[in-house]
Amino acid sequence: MWQISSIAYLPHRYLFLSKTNIFYGRQKFEISVAASQQVAQRMENVMPIKTQSDLPAKEILEKENIFVMDESRATHQDIRVIEIGILNLMPLKEDTELQLLRSLSNTPLQINVTFITVSSHESKNTSMSHLNKFYETFDGVKNRYFDGLIITGAPVEQMEFEEVDYWKEMCDIFEWTKTHVTSTMHLCWGAQAGLYYHYGLKKHLLDKKVFGVFEHHVMNRKVPLVRGFDDYFMAPHSRHTEVRAEDIRKIPDLTILAESDEAGVFLAIADEGRRIFVMGHPEYDRVTLDKEYKRDKEKGLPIDLPVNYYPDDDDTKKPRLEWRSHGNILYSNWLNYYVYQTTPYEFIDTAEIVGK
Repeated sequence: MWQISSIAYLPHRYLFLSKTNIFYGRQKFEISVAASQQVAQRMENVMPIKTQSDLPAKEILEKENIFVMDESRATHQDIRVIEIGILNLMPLKEDTELQLLRSLSNTPLQINVTFITVSSHESKNTSMSHLNKFYETFDGVKNRYFDGLIITGAPVEQMEFEEVDYWKEMCDIFEWTKTHVTSTMHLCWGAQAGLYYHYGLKKHLLDKKVFGVFEHHVMNRKVPLVRGFDDYFMAPHSRHTEVRAEDIRKIPDLTILAESDEAGVFLAIADEGRRIFVMGHPEYDRVTLDKEYKRDKEKGLPIDLPVNYYPDDDDTKKPRLEWRSHGNILYSNWLNYYVYQTTPYEFIDTAEIVGK
């Protein structure tokens, strides 16, 4: 059995820890529970999310006891940093930054996050000073390689894709991911747009908005992305459109991993994990749906109570948070099995990895 002193100096990019085993590359070694706890503590202390020191979300995450490392400290650690890009298309960008950084925090890996914005659209809800300080344009990063990329949703789902003012730039980004990103996770409208670009699948307008927290069931347990999921789990949705399950099943490269009888497809995977499509919002925090509901209600827009959200359907009560654990597992599995385990230490064109 290995001692803690033996494993403390291994290159951390090779370490993956379970309760009483440590994995070093492809080798598994049994360790004591006490040693496991010590290693976990050491890994926790050196494997945080890396951000710019004055990013507003950093202070909030630290108050939540999430370890966030600024750039100056991270440069002193001799470990392989995972490069993650976040193409943030949401109007309230700072809220989305916080939600996604929180979701990415439950991993022993050190993650360097680059926030990306489209240059062909002017944001009306986020200041230019914030964008100029914390964001790169696609033109500014297109010559870089990323281990993982997250493409968020956007409030344009009721428009045809070609009517979106930054659609041409989105097409350039989707094409770029084929050679410059190991694995891309698409969220909500980003998932619908990715399915349309890569596979020609159309979205369909729903008779009624899917809005609330819905029960889903896992369809294929053999896929590592859903490893650790319960048979049934909850997840938020907020959308007026859908990509139909029967259309997805017609594409041989696509596999549905989780869906809901009420909300439809939640999770699909393609190309051995190089493309992942999430139709809901596992990154949402407790009050996101509450804010959306009360915003539309104050504007006098037709809006129903979010399903399975407020206790006793009373919008004066604190919403239930029933999806955080599975959301964390989803992002952790993505980072471990489809980003970290797949990307070579020296990044090469991803087309070479998959032989395309």
